[in-house]
Amino acid sequence: MSAPASDRLLALDALRGVAVFLMMEQHMGVWLWSGANHGGAPTALVAFNALGGAAAPLFVTLAGVGTSLSLRRPGRGDALLIRRGLTILAFGYLLSWATPSWFTLRSWFVLHMMGAAMALAPIWRRLGERALLALAALVLAVTPALQHWLDTPSLSNDRMALKPPFDHLAGGHLRVALVEGQFPVFPWLTMFLVGVVVGRWLAAGEVAKVRRLALIVLSLGTGLALLGGALPELGVPRTPLLQRIVGVPLGFFPATVAILALLQGVVLWLVTLAAAIEARSPLRADGPLVCLGRVSLTLLLVHVVVFRELSRDVGLWRGLDAPATLAVIGLWTILCAVIARVWRRSGYRFGAEWLLRTIAG
Repeated sequence: MSAPASDRLLALDALRGVAVFLMMEQHMGVWLWSGANHGGAPTALVAFNALGGAAAPLFVTLAGVGTSLSLRRPGRGDALLIRRGLTILAFGYLLSWATPSWFTLRSWFVLHMMGAAMALAPIWRRLGERALLALAALVLAVTPALQHWLDTPSLSNDRMALKPPFDHLAGGHLRVALVEGQFPVFPWLTMFLVGVVVGRWLAAGEVAKVRRLALIVLSLGTGLALLGGALPELGVPRTPLLQRIVGVPLGFFPATVAILALLQGVVLWLVTLAAAIEARSPLRADGPLVCLGRVSLTLLLVHVVVFRELSRDVGLWRGLDAPATLAVIGLWTILCAVIARVWRRSGYRFGAEWLLRTIAG
């Protein structure tokens, strides 16, 4: 986030651009469409929402990749890494405060997850690749046991925000941050740790290792999902604990092992593809996706406040039909891309990324 464009892997910026686009269009599709609570969504909106499921996995994995690459630059001491993580975490709490219709200060969203993981970078930098991958696997393996112990149900926004009647839930914010938030440490730390390892491989030019890991992880997720579908025919009861391992629900609140493995596999293939594209034909620093990626943190913050919170005051909250919703998504995306490209001339001054560099170094 702090290196000049000439020192950056622009493919990663482009992937951040993809991630923020997917996140914005998914949120806007739900928040603007008048039929969001009634089912029967048009095919285009259904497809958009399905694609949007890759946004957070991309963000978390790329945060790990970016942290790993940052660790390789001279002068990146532990204090700087901790400041950077805590600043991202502070942005998470700022977003929670600015969006009371969705969050409370006890919510745990994707920025909280990334910030906490980045603040622990001094630990990750001291671990080898095998240790990091083993820890990532352990986090994923422990998750269903923790969910089972807490008897975690399918999670609603109010429960994840600890709004009434869930405001006195045992464990409070710690429970949400570790297991029952939108993107809790268990299991989402897995993706960050995998990203740290992938960052080391990319820095060493070992893209083949990323491709191999993508195949392994995607095969694991596919195998678990197929096993889950075959259990009834095998006469094996789908116990609650087993469901938390092999289940493939439409949402991932809470996420199962199969869902996390499938999403992680897809993200790793996207990283592999982006690296291959950049190796064959270097990306331009002023490309639309690269510019969107350079302001992805700013756009994440702004679009949530505008379309989740402020849209209610102007009558746009779930007030548009499907074509109008798609039109607004398209116009907003074009506007963001144009602004980001123009903004590049000033180094994205005064954006969230610029503030992050100013505070954290």
